[in-house]
Amino acid sequence: MKKKLFINGEWVEGSQYATLRSPYSEEVVAEIPTATMEEVEKGLQAAYHARKTMAVMPSHQRASILEKVAVLLEKQAEEAAEIIATEAAKPITAARAEVARTIQTYKFAAEEAKRIHGETIPLDAAPGGEGRIAYTVREPIGVIGAITPFNFPMNLVAHKVGPAIASGNSVILKPAGQTPLSALFIAELFQEAGLPAGALNVVTGSGSLIGDKLVKDDRVQKISFTGSPAVGIGIRNKAGLKRVTLELGSNAAVIVDKDTNLDKFISRCVAGAFGFQGQVCISLQRIYVHEQQYEDFVDKFVTAAKGLTIGDPLNAKTDVSALITPKDVSRTLEWIEEARAQGAKVVIGGRAEGNVLLPTVIVEAEPTMKVSCQEVFAPIVLINKVKTVEEAIERVNDSNYGLQAGIYTENIHTALAAAEQLHVGGVLINDIPTFRVDHMPYGGVKESGVGREGIKYAIEEMTELKLVVFNKNE
Repeated sequence: MKKKLFINGEWVEGSQYATLRSPYSEEVVAEIPTATMEEVEKGLQAAYHARKTMAVMPSHQRASILEKVAVLLEKQAEEAAEIIATEAAKPITAARAEVARTIQTYKFAAEEAKRIHGETIPLDAAPGGEGRIAYTVREPIGVIGAITPFNFPMNLVAHKVGPAIASGNSVILKPAGQTPLSALFIAELFQEAGLPAGALNVVTGSGSLIGDKLVKDDRVQKISFTGSPAVGIGIRNKAGLKRVTLELGSNAAVIVDKDTNLDKFISRCVAGAFGFQGQVCISLQRIYVHEQQYEDFVDKFVTAAKGLTIGDPLNAKTDVSALITPKDVSRTLEWIEEARAQGAKVVIGGRAEGNVLLPTVIVEAEPTMKVSCQEVFAPIVLINKVKTVEEAIERVNDSNYGLQAGIYTENIHTALAAAEQLHVGGVLINDIPTFRVDHMPYGGVKESGVGREGIKYAIEEMTELKLVVFNKNE
């Protein structure tokens, strides 16, 4: 299957191609165009030209297009899920859940397209403001450069394209190299839904070549990026005055207080740690358990983890499949061996079968080990013993990251203290940090990034606030 670039409303043959293989079977999935600088330029020109069309399009029309995309995706949900499972090795049940979320994301975008508004300002509140009327409006900023990752190749595209279209902007999208099929599939739906030519352009290929061009080009008014901290920091350093939203890494943690009922949430923690092979920005990587519960928690967690099904992502029973690349398998095995060599204990897992890293539980790991202080992005979880919740909060905060964190506790005072003291973008009480629904504000602090996603909040960053003042005195 040979794919094409989507530029200015047309499917364009690429001048050069690369082979896309399944992470699980390593079989050839498709031939993907690797866009040249000339082809990226055409995409930019199309987006820049279409920005005027989108800016004057009434909000009900933008909403209608997004609603149609949601309806079309709902009709083709199983095909979409199979695309995700094939190109990303995401277990098919998780892929179906992602498609369902993507539908919701476009529905939220359609709703928010009708809610973009300003406010009136009482200028007479200040001396000299008498006789004047003021109000604000929100206007689209122009071209949005969207750079998306492999782990949610359909829904994270929606989190950038959805609010951009809803707020009257145009988009040039660079999907992850391993998962371009999801983005190209969505482009087909937008084309069928009647999106004007050039309002969405999809260019596949080299991340450094395309990304660098989007970040530096003056026609692009904002970059919305989800990916690694190293790349995100590089983007911010190059972007100048361009607006930037960065959703970066994390080593998300949950705290388990004493006197909690472990049976209520053990399975939830296992799902948070090993869902989609741990390749989720808010995957549960660190667990801090009160010493009164520690032994029992480890036993129950390991027992539940042993019940996971490993294998083909297209099998509905599969819980854990292949990591995205063989390089990631090698990296994570090295980190596990480093932890073991420095005194940590691997309770289960710690080895790979082909490109599948088996679910791995590590105890007695020091916070300086890579498996703890860096983002593993793999089915690896650390369980740590603490004497108090206060100690656990300190250890959660002792990180370069701060995306989301959770705490299980029966004490309202403990919950409120954790909500106040945890230095993260989102605190989940009696839930894992892996929770997300698509209209909530989502983003982190420190090296977890800047800005917020969630349709309403993304629209705020994709629009410019303009003040209008009428002087009735003249």
